[in-house]
Amino acid sequence: MKSITEYLTYNVPSRRGFVNITPEVRKIIQKSGVKEGLCLVNAMHITASVFINDNESGLHQDYEKWLEEIAPHEPTSQYQHNNTGEDNADAHLKRQIMGREVVVAITKGQLDFGPWEQIFYGEFDGNRPKRVLVKVIGE
Repeated sequence: MKSITEYLTYNVPSRRGFVNITPEVRKIIQKSGVKEGLCLVNAMHITASVFINDNESGLHQDYEKWLEEIAPHEPTSQYQHNNTGEDNADAHLKRQIMGREVVVAITKGQLDFGPWEQIFYGEFDGNRPKRVLVKVIGE
C-alpha cells in the first residue's frame, strides 16, 4: 500500500472566505502514485472547514449569508466563548456546521467526484496562516 501526507497552508486575508483547493489535492494524488484508494482532506484548525460542493460564486455568497444568519459574528457579547478574550465564537459554530473533513474515493488515479463537485477550504476567522492535511492511501 502507498501513502503520502502533505500539508497545505492558507492565509485568507479577510475574516471569512472560501478557497477551491481541488487543484492542490489533485497534484498530491498524482505525486502519490495511488490509482485506487482514498483521499482525506482535513482542516487542522477549529475555526476553519473543508467541504465539498459546487464552485459557483452565488452559492458561496449564499453560504456566507446563511452562516451569518445562523451564527452572526456580532454582537460578540452574545457568546460565552468570547468571555475568554476571543471574538471568534461564531467561527467555531460555522466550522461545526460546514464540517471538519472530507474523504473522496480515488479511482484510476483521479478524484471520483459527482458532477460539479469540488473541495473547498472554508475560513471563518482568517488573517493568519492555517494548515490543511491531505492524506492519500491506496494501491
